[in-house]
Amino acid sequence: MSKRGMTQKRADEREIVLERAMVTRHYVMTWDLERCVGCQIGPLVCPKDAVIHVEGEIVDGRLAKRPSVDIDPEKCVLCGICEVMCPKNAITMTINGERENPVLVYGAFPDLIQSTIFDKEQFDWSRKDFVIENCPTNVISYDEEQDTLVVDDEHCIRCRQCEIASNGAFQVVQPWQGKVELRREKCVEGCLACADICPTRALHIDDEGELVLADYYCIKCGACMQVCPVKPEIEEYEFTFESQGVTKTILRTRITNADELPIWVERWRIRHTPVQSAAWIEALSKVADDRAGAMEIDSKRALKRRDLLKALVGGKMLAGVEE
Repeated sequence: MSKRGMTQKRADEREIVLERAMVTRHYVMTWDLERCVGCQIGPLVCPKDAVIHVEGEIVDGRLAKRPSVDIDPEKCVLCGICEVMCPKNAITMTINGERENPVLVYGAFPDLIQSTIFDKEQFDWSRKDFVIENCPTNVISYDEEQDTLVVDDEHCIRCRQCEIASNGAFQVVQPWQGKVELRREKCVEGCLACADICPTRALHIDDEGELVLADYYCIKCGACMQVCPVKPEIEEYEFTFESQGVTKTILRTRITNADELPIWVERWRIRHTPVQSAAWIEALSKVADDRAGAMEIDSKRALKRRDLLKALVGGKMLAGVEE
């Protein structure tokens, strides 16, 4: 029997690949499991429940097995929603060998507004190695020919550590707006699993072995909440919205014990190009609560905070020099 039009799945410890070969369109979607932090955004936004959260494992307070995802090829329709929303850029989609995303092409989803810009004229070049070494995804490099720092924009996760490391020569726009709180007194004694999974240094272990929050670096992925042994309690409720003259009601979930959780991540809004579609509104309603009056940490204030500089590798010594 011909497999044309059927979705084929290949998987190992490093990646999951779905492939669908049709007469004129050849779809390939890849999940990089080494980049994935099991943040739960993919399972939340998938309209077909094809993305499955895989739990991690904690042993003696440390993460022994990272959380991840699995994909049900029979449910996945290769819509591309999870690729747009992935905060770690762990998903790529190609059609006929070229990067293409159906929900973007057909206007069902917007482009997220995000950027990392470097101003070489404002940069103290004695910090070059410091900046490069403190990029957690290794996307910053030195271009000797152009005498500048360049960013692999496709894989940059907008953690803003380069902003602090460069003393403002980098300017980063994150797509997600929100906040993160660490309530250390509510943690399970000896547990540091959230620092193990955090893709930035928002949660890290300091020189004294203590769990510390550098909130400005948080990308609002929520992976820390997924590995925390103190689990959220969930209830469902109906959410009604209108899109293009059609009223739709869906079931949403909300956390009822937020005040009891050791780590709390809120997503308020997301910066994006204009779009009005039921698919976008439904996905956004599952991962964010709009708080129009809420304010994020300002970058100018962040540059003056010594705790953010000390959180970087080698930053403690530099902070001592600048104080």
